[in-house]
This record gives sequence, structure tokens and C-alpha cells, in this order.
Amino acid sequence: MEKSKVYFTTFKTSFTENLLSKLRRLVITAGIKDIDFEDKYAAIKIHFGEYGNLAFLRPNYAKVVADAVKELGGKPFLTDCNTLYVGSRKNALDHLDTAYANGFSPMTTGCQVIIADGLKGTDEVLVPINGEYVKEAKIGRALMDADILISLTHFKGHEATGFGGAIKNIGMGGGSRAGKMEMHSDSKPNVLTEKCIGCSSCTKVCAHTGVTVTDKKAFIDHDKCVGCGRCIGVCPKDAIEPLFNASTKRLNCKMAEYTLAVCKDRPCFHIALVCDVSPNCDCHAENDIPIIPDVGMFASFDPVALDVACADACNRQPVIAGSVLAENMDKHPECSHGDCFDMTHPDTEWKSCIAHGVKIGLGTDQYELIEI
Repeated sequence: MEKSKVYFTTFKTSFTENLLSKLRRLVITAGIKDIDFEDKYAAIKIHFGEYGNLAFLRPNYAKVVADAVKELGGKPFLTDCNTLYVGSRKNALDHLDTAYANGFSPMTTGCQVIIADGLKGTDEVLVPINGEYVKEAKIGRALMDADILISLTHFKGHEATGFGGAIKNIGMGGGSRAGKMEMHSDSKPNVLTEKCIGCSSCTKVCAHTGVTVTDKKAFIDHDKCVGCGRCIGVCPKDAIEPLFNASTKRLNCKMAEYTLAVCKDRPCFHIALVCDVSPNCDCHAENDIPIIPDVGMFASFDPVALDVACADACNRQPVIAGSVLAENMDKHPECSHGDCFDMTHPDTEWKSCIAHGVKIGLGTDQYELIEI
């Protein structure tokens, strides 16, 4: 297979070029102008950051991408889907509040912010994929309504998938609540009876009579439940929880298939910034110190090649003293620093995601790195 081109630039600046103008030069050089944006909707898939986390990408970077799209005649909007877990982004209202608090507003980014799967995470499109693990991906509607997809990714560690790169941003991030549940879980949600107040909100949204309320406590019949996650979204007391019990490999493979569902049959362009490389996802309401120094900015039409190039670059970096990675290496001196993400979270791995992405035709793991 022919190598994919991955373009790269460091975070070094000069008196004549700051980071924002450097990012603009990167995306132009990488070929974003080859896409026909004229009068087309362009979804810029980004993570707005959980409230309290400060490692997410600054909105200034999003504005550079949005401005480039507008200059090419397109109609950009920033988007993400609601979360499966309880937090500051579990519904569209809280999600927008968090996005604005973290600086992502129309005033600062020059484009609108849309939560792709609607108010309660149920506004989805079923995308036939017929994959090995997923038959129909459940993707946020606004994301699928767009004519063009641009992923703008903060590349960092991840406690479940090894690292969070373009595939994580698109596949997991693009899934509706039911889609996230399908990727994360091989079972159905359960009721935390101590939190349940018997309000019956869950019974009203269940299309399969899978939820009943007896003695003011809800009960989910797993024989009837289809795992759509709607009950999780409407519960006012967060009394219904998913089980995050999919194996790492199954999670990674499902995520790759979801990414294919989002990307197939339309132009896509991918950007990754390897900075503030926190050990965990931006979904955490906190961020630990970075595990490695800042690396640079990458861009490619191939999300698989982009993720591999970012991971390879990270693994060439020194370890930051006092980080989770440094602590783990001190505890296990017999382990070499072969992979900083595996060492940060030894119970995870990321290579199965890349291998499956190659297998299903999402991209290639062979790349040519072009520094600008």
C-alpha cells in the first residue's frame, strides 16, 4: 500500500510567524484547499473539554481552521456529541455551557457550536457499516448532515484506549449516547436503586417496555433492553449507569469501525496537535501534568497514518519528571521505554485499533512525514 502523507511542524515560532499562522500554513500545505468547500457545511469535530480540565485545545486553534474553511467558501461549525458518563457535557445545554466556559463560542471561534446528537444524546443517524463488530453505527445527526468532516484533535493519553487521537476523536466522539454505549459496553445499563426516585422518566422513553417501576424503584429487563441509552439521558438523578466492560481490543475495533462510518463517502481532513499530552482523556474534570514535552502539529487526509505518526513522535520524546509515566517507569525499571502510552496505562494498548483501521480500509499505518 502506498504511504500516506503526514505533514508536520514544530511549536517553534519566530518574529514573523506565530503558532496560529503556522497552523494555517500547515493545513494549507497539507492540501485542505483540494477540498471543494463552496456552499458546503463543514463539521469541525473537536473536544470542548470537561469543565475543570485545562489540557484541551485552545479555541484559538479552532478559529484558524474555521477561518480557512470560510475563506474557501464553506460553512463551518464546531461539534461534538454528548457523553455517556455523568459530567458537564451529558446533555446539550450543559455541553454548550461547558464549551462556552472553555472559550468555544461563536464570538471567539468565528463559527457556530452545535451538539451533534441533540438535547439528550438521542438525535442520531443509523449508518450501515456491516463491520466485524458493528453492523449499524449510531452517529450524531448534525455530524452526518455535514458535507465535509474536519477533525481537530488534541493528541493525549487515554485510560481505556492507550491514546486519544483522530480515531478516538471521530469514532467515539461522533457516536450518539447509544453509539458510545455500543462501543464501551458488551452489556446493558443497570439502575442504582439508592439514587432512583421512581419518577418514571425512564419508562416513558423506552420504546421496548424494557423499564418498569415498582415500589418507586426502576428495573431494567435486559431481555427487552436494546442498549439505546435513552434512559441514561433522561434520568434526573443519574441513577442509571452503563457498564464499561468491553475489552480493550473490542473497544478499539468498534471505535475504528465507527470512524469509518463517519468518514466514508465524503471529503475528510484531519489535524492533530500534540501538546499538553495529559495521561488521561480530556473527558476528565482534571488533567495531570503532561507525560512528555510538546511535540508539534500534524495534518493528513489519512486518520490512521496521522495517529501512527503522532504516536511515533511521542515515543521519541523524553519523559517528564514527576509525571504518571515517570512514576510507572520508576516502579517497573525492568520495562523499557518502548511505548509511552502503554507504560502510562499498562492495562491498555492502541495497536489493535490501528491494525483494524488498516484492515477495514480506513487508512494505512505507513506514512511519509513531511516537515514544513
